[in-house]
Amino acid sequence: MPHVKKQMISFFLTTKCNLNCIYCYNKEERKKIREKTLPLEIAKAGIDYFFENNCSRHIRFYGPGEPTQEFGLMKEITSYAKSVDSHVTVEIQTNGVFSKNVREWMLRNANIIWMSFDGPPDIQNFNRPIGGEHPSAPIIEDNVKWLLKSKGNQNLMVGARVTMTDKNISRQREMVDYFNSLGIKHIWTNPLFPSVGKIPVCNDLEKLNRYSFDMDSYLDYYIDAYYYAREKNIFYGSFLTCNFDGEANVHCRSCTPVPHLTPDGYVSACDMVVLGENAYHMDCFIYGKWNQDSKKFDFNTEKIEALRQRTSDNLSHCKNCPAKLHCGGYCLGEVVNETGNLGGQKPIVCKAIRRLIEEIGIADKPYEYLHP
Repeated sequence: MPHVKKQMISFFLTTKCNLNCIYCYNKEERKKIREKTLPLEIAKAGIDYFFENNCSRHIRFYGPGEPTQEFGLMKEITSYAKSVDSHVTVEIQTNGVFSKNVREWMLRNANIIWMSFDGPPDIQNFNRPIGGEHPSAPIIEDNVKWLLKSKGNQNLMVGARVTMTDKNISRQREMVDYFNSLGIKHIWTNPLFPSVGKIPVCNDLEKLNRYSFDMDSYLDYYIDAYYYAREKNIFYGSFLTCNFDGEANVHCRSCTPVPHLTPDGYVSACDMVVLGENAYHMDCFIYGKWNQDSKKFDFNTEKIEALRQRTSDNLSHCKNCPAKLHCGGYCLGEVVNETGNLGGQKPIVCKAIRRLIEEIGIADKPYEYLHP
């Protein structure tokens, strides 16, 4: 099932975060603003709107900070959604550093928990420290093992969402074994991408010079680990392959779009655009805003149509690509951030996806759990 089929409403709960990840894509953005948290009133209105306009009953908690930092709000939103429709399913993307009270609630209420988890302790602690240099690995390991041990027959999946950096590219087989030792059977890997700033990356020479990612090396080790994991009956995915289990002419839900509610009261189409005020070159993704007077969302139909027009059928560089139906033009957030253009392209990624089509092929069945 292509990634775009993952229809859901996402709640960007808060800008608060208890980690200090070295590669955080919105760290600088969050440093410059006063802490913000999504108002419950807007979250409830978002649920009403989404349930009225979409048959999906899937809700999701995400950044820009760590959602469990607003645990009370997460509980209230979940309770309200389930009061509206008892068939609600709950997904959480979390850094895994949370208390016993939080994990006990997750055990009873969540269906899918993606841990942002970069591998063995030396990698995790380097990439994702708590505050200064305090290790996060012991806490996330304990929470993962407790959840998996305690779930019994409950409908709960705990998986790992891994950011790939120079630290872990060559250790992908080792990562498979490490996650397997914790009980994790579903792993998604994401190549590091440049952070979001005020201008497109193509115009930011300093950021371009700082950014480094060896795509060829990542693919060499990924393909090896992919087959290694498959032998162990472990799912080992790459964001580059998130549409390999079906055909689609768009990449993801940002082209639908579906609502991602921001802490400052806007509706975003993309995980990379987590605040609506002053979205700069990413403003094309901010397609709605909460109207405090009318108690409704005001939507920009021109922006919605522009996002919907971003299909592989309308992109000249996709026209004759053999991966056309299993890519959809790639991640629109990354493309706009790096090129400043809805019709832009990441040639290195295009080449990588074509190689993966050749060397691992399309999936023989739909993915059990779609990319976070």
